[in-house]
Amino acid sequence: MTDVAKLPLMLTELRLPTIGRLWQTFGDQADREGWGAARFLAALCEHEIAERATRRIARHLAESGLPPGKTLETFDFTATPSLRKAHLMALASGDAWIEQGANVLIFGPSGTGKTHAAAAIGAGLIDNGYRVLFTRTTDLVQKLQAARRDLALPASMAKLDKFDCLLLDDLGYVRKDQAETGVLFELIAERYERRSLIITCNQAFSEWGQIFPDPAVTIAAIDRLVHHATILELNTESYRRRAAAGKRSSLG
Repeated sequence: MTDVAKLPLMLTELRLPTIGRLWQTFGDQADREGWGAARFLAALCEHEIAERATRRIARHLAESGLPPGKTLETFDFTATPSLRKAHLMALASGDAWIEQGANVLIFGPSGTGKTHAAAAIGAGLIDNGYRVLFTRTTDLVQKLQAARRDLALPASMAKLDKFDCLLLDDLGYVRKDQAETGVLFELIAERYERRSLIITCNQAFSEWGQIFPDPAVTIAAIDRLVHHATILELNTESYRRRAAAGKRSSLG
């Protein structure tokens, strides 16, 4: 078998599909332009690395559960003057705060863009090579409760540990129930200073007694979340209320 015939087989074995697809085209260009071997190989490797990164981002985005369309580009910063685009972009890049296992806590009334801001940060983190999981807090808590009943809670926590950042949306809707808040606190404690959380909530810390039935657990949860945290407050008028008002005025 000739080298030309063997090369596609070897590239498949080495799992280098992009080089397998491009080597002949680049080889022809190298011959025409007199490239050296190093330039030819570097050009192929650059394309392999770039396409591998693109595939990884697509895979991580698919597994993330992020709501579609909620990115920094679609966020209405004019409606939320308390948020600066540069600040959200810095958070979306990850870097130090993700490496430190720090948190982002986003507070505000319903409809003010908390979920959009959290999802936009999450999408940016994925673009920067991190793994993210977005979930309603109540959904995740119920799954963890089921895992505890099946004596599989440690395994479930370990699966969540593969994500650099968990986005827990609407924490305030967790029921004030010992079982629910117990697994929620275990999750917070498990990730403390190791893996990051982004949490949205429509209740201020002073109202978290409505979430956790035990005051000591409330204080412990807040302490762990706040210790290394960026806190964003969206005390603006509801997006949905503004949209409804605009619709009424257009019909009037």
